[in-house]
Amino acid sequence: MDFIEEVPQVVEILSVVNELRKLIRSGTSRVQRRWWVRPSNEDRDKKGFFETDYKLMRRRDPEYFVKSVRMNPESFDLLLSKVGDRLQKFSFRTPISAECRLFMTLMYLAHGSSVYVISRLFRMGVSTVRMISLEVCSVLWECLVSDYMPEVDENGWNKYSSEFYELWNFPNCCGAIDGKHVAIQCPPNSGSLYFNYKHFHSINLLGVCDANYNFIAIDVGGYGGNSDGGIFANSEFGKRLMSNQLHFPPPCELPDSSEMLPHYIVGDAAFPLKQNLIRPYPGLRLPPLQETFNKRQSRARRTIENSFGVLVARWRILKNTLVMLPNSAEAVVKACVILHNFVKRHASSEYCPPGFIDIIDRDGNIDVPGEWRTLVEQPLRGIPASSLQKGNNAERSAFGNRDALANYIFNHPIA
Repeated sequence: MDFIEEVPQVVEILSVVNELRKLIRSGTSRVQRRWWVRPSNEDRDKKGFFETDYKLMRRRDPEYFVKSVRMNPESFDLLLSKVGDRLQKFSFRTPISAECRLFMTLMYLAHGSSVYVISRLFRMGVSTVRMISLEVCSVLWECLVSDYMPEVDENGWNKYSSEFYELWNFPNCCGAIDGKHVAIQCPPNSGSLYFNYKHFHSINLLGVCDANYNFIAIDVGGYGGNSDGGIFANSEFGKRLMSNQLHFPPPCELPDSSEMLPHYIVGDAAFPLKQNLIRPYPGLRLPPLQETFNKRQSRARRTIENSFGVLVARWRILKNTLVMLPNSAEAVVKACVILHNFVKRHASSEYCPPGFIDIIDRDGNIDVPGEWRTLVEQPLRGIPASSLQKGNNAERSAFGNRDALANYIFNHPIA
């Protein structure tokens, strides 16, 4: 009987709780949507850029299509076949197609327009464009990285070494490494972590490329305030390189010589001298042997400078300050890098035509500047002079390897 008498009180309490919930939901604590679809976007099916221009460009103006998304229709279809299933959505409303999602994101990355401009062009909400672009960037990296930036085995390093010798006359070299600052908006509560020596906030893109300007490996997201050498030391690639876990081929004789040297990558003065990482000799007015070596080393190292140049010239969002959190900026950078490798493999003649890359002379100087330099605003060159003269704790064998390589270079001039 006591329980039956308490039931009305329980019901009354529950009704009061429900009323309070309704009041909270209808109050200022929850933003009410003014409309389901913004009035200016209601005509997307008729006036959106994808609906009005996409098929027309594919059919009648493929040149303009390439300028829009940095690839021809055939390459676009191939890319869509690789990522389309991950981009397809299902909803009680008509969802935005995977084709449209991919096309819109490629235009956003290729031209660096603001999210607002893209939203007006495609007749979508700003938040929708932002959400789609970041999702597509993540999918591009996840779906393409295994095919277009795979883990390199011993045979792969041998291939890269042969290409560096054939194209740049630098034996046993497996890649070139450098860092690039990608400007971002200052993250909240970040202090000076992202503020670099060039006086803007950034994340660091550490890249390794082959002799043909393809990226072999990258590390993205390092604090802009850190040096290239510091980011390299803390990166997964740097740790594996220093611990000999990259499956480099064993030491071998240099061409037309009995000198045995290990395989290595080349970097500038910001990187440490190690057995498998060769940097130039520091200082000015060097002896002829060291000067000759530095010129030849610079010749091989310019491949990474041109790789970054082409990357930014084609995916111009990287020229701008990314107004997003570092994690989102990291996804955008990864997508641009993997798209660089993808398009270069399938449409290299359009993506990187003759004259687009620097022509380098025998001394490692730029003979004819590449077209990318007219499209990319030149950053401050080099690193502080104090760093150029700074010593490092290289092993004695690393100095010996560099000296042996310098002797070989000096006695084997370019034919």
